[in-house]
Amino acid sequence: MTDLAFHILLFLFAAAFLAGFIDSIAGGGGMITIPAMLIAGIPPLGTLGTNKLQSLFGSGSASIAYARHGHVNLKEQLPMALMSAAGSVLGALIATVVPADALKGVLPFLLIAIAVYFGCKPNIGDVEKHRRMSAFLFTLTFVPLIGLYDGIFGPGTGSFFMLGFVSLAGYGILKATAHTKFLNFGSNLGAFIVFVLYGAVLWKVGLIMGAGQFLGAQVGSRYAMAKGARIIKPLLVVVSIALAIRLLADPMHPLRIWLGV
Repeated sequence: MTDLAFHILLFLFAAAFLAGFIDSIAGGGGMITIPAMLIAGIPPLGTLGTNKLQSLFGSGSASIAYARHGHVNLKEQLPMALMSAAGSVLGALIATVVPADALKGVLPFLLIAIAVYFGCKPNIGDVEKHRRMSAFLFTLTFVPLIGLYDGIFGPGTGSFFMLGFVSLAGYGILKATAHTKFLNFGSNLGAFIVFVLYGAVLWKVGLIMGAGQFLGAQVGSRYAMAKGARIIKPLLVVVSIALAIRLLADPMHPLRIWLGV
């Protein structure tokens, strides 16, 4: 599977660049890279493992860009990233033995709820609001919970982290975006380690796509810092709805099977 034709590798590189751009702003890059790898003929387990490898480059690139411009202190956020990674390791281990059908069934509706929340709340901007949960409690509970979800299933992880930072930690939307990327890096790393142990990573494909992710995330993060809430908020809404639609469009989605459509 590593000997893919040049034009297929170029297609995957381009898909990863676009995913890195979108993911660095609003999350949801997996809805581009995962279908792209499946179209290229990569088996599902290899797709999941390789997606975590290439996602490391995108989330890492965006984290560095935001940190360089003072929107996040990576050293101070390291405990959160480690908790995210720990949750993701546990989630990935669970994913090897427990079907994700329950998550697949409810996820589109959670994503639509996130889109409605950000779309209909007019006072969400770049200014920080009142914190509803202490940093310690947020790190100990919410962060590993979303990391766990990323390890088990994954789509929409960035949107869930964003929701937590805005609604619980009281962050402005640009600061929330910047902090989300390093936690995404942690959850990607945790699940990636598990997939490596299971031999489910295609290194050549992952590194080529990783280069695309790195470049796309650099462009996207700079664009987000220039535009702030004006671009982040609408793109987050669009990405959440698009991801929900893509999940519901899957003929094997539990809801469609239950309804017989």
